[in-house]
Amino acid sequence: MEAIKRNKVLEMRNLSISFTTNAGLVNAIRGVNIDVFQGETLAIVGESGSGKSVTAKAIMGILDKNSIVNGGTIRFRYHREDGTEIETDLAQLEKKEFRKHINGKRIAMVFQDPMTSLDPTMPIGRQIMEGMIWHYHTPAAQAKERALALLEEVGIPEPKRRMKQYPHQLSGGMRQRVVIAIALACNPELLICDEPTTALDVTIQAKILELIQRIQKERGISIIYITHDLGVVAKVADYVNVMYAGKIVEKGKIDEIFFDPRHPYTWGLLSAMPDLDTRDERLYTIPGSPPNLLRPVPGDAFAPRNIYALKIDERAEPPMFQISDTHYASTWLLDPRAPKVEMPQELKARIERMKKEGL
Repeated sequence: MEAIKRNKVLEMRNLSISFTTNAGLVNAIRGVNIDVFQGETLAIVGESGSGKSVTAKAIMGILDKNSIVNGGTIRFRYHREDGTEIETDLAQLEKKEFRKHINGKRIAMVFQDPMTSLDPTMPIGRQIMEGMIWHYHTPAAQAKERALALLEEVGIPEPKRRMKQYPHQLSGGMRQRVVIAIALACNPELLICDEPTTALDVTIQAKILELIQRIQKERGISIIYITHDLGVVAKVADYVNVMYAGKIVEKGKIDEIFFDPRHPYTWGLLSAMPDLDTRDERLYTIPGSPPNLLRPVPGDAFAPRNIYALKIDERAEPPMFQISDTHYASTWLLDPRAPKVEMPQELKARIERMKKEGL
């Protein structure tokens, strides 16, 4: 049987980004490689400060003014209105070109807090129409019709009445639905969701995740989820990239990361997930803190927090070891010369429970 061809939408290679601060140069992103394919969902997970949001901002071209792109490429493939395929390196694109051809048009983003994403002085209808008028010069009447259709698509009742309302007149869940409608207004090929449910309560979170999944199936768009919540990842992702201290330390299909994790950091993240069936009296936490990226990181950045660390971890950075065609991990424990180390028994038991529950 012939394998289904996957069309690559985004290919990031060796991206390195630093920030100038009063304390010195912070090496926030240290050689990141990411692949995103059409119609698929990639989740980037990790603790706060691991570089997830900086990676997303680099793709969107909205890095802070004190950022320095040291090197790397972000190759993005999209189609023009006439069907012509275009490939461009986002890392080399001028801000003016980004605004004209990419932002909101080909790549759109849904941020954490909808209240800071929306203009409090403008009715939501106008905010949805704005992108269509700016990018495609859509006539106002046509843009209004499309805005109404988008509000219906994202599940907002009485769209005609809501069009005239301001953000403060809507609930948190409604505001996030409006942000999603704005993101979809220009039919982007890639949607980046940066912690889209963090500011919402649990029941609304589930509805927003279902909405994004439904829209993806209907439109066939690619999605990058930025999150620290592995519960969200289990619901939405096809592929997972685990990020630590500005690097991808493990990547694979959702089942590979959840059921066969190989990096001790991934073991720690999975162990720290709340679980009603655990016998532990306390919730597991990964010991220590992430490294200070103001200073060069010798060897494996996770070594000081890793109870399974080897001597080589202190002086040499591990390469990406291949486990399967889709599963890779950056840990010296996978070197054939390394002593055999297995994941903690409690995590093994938890994975067995997850398998039975079907995640």
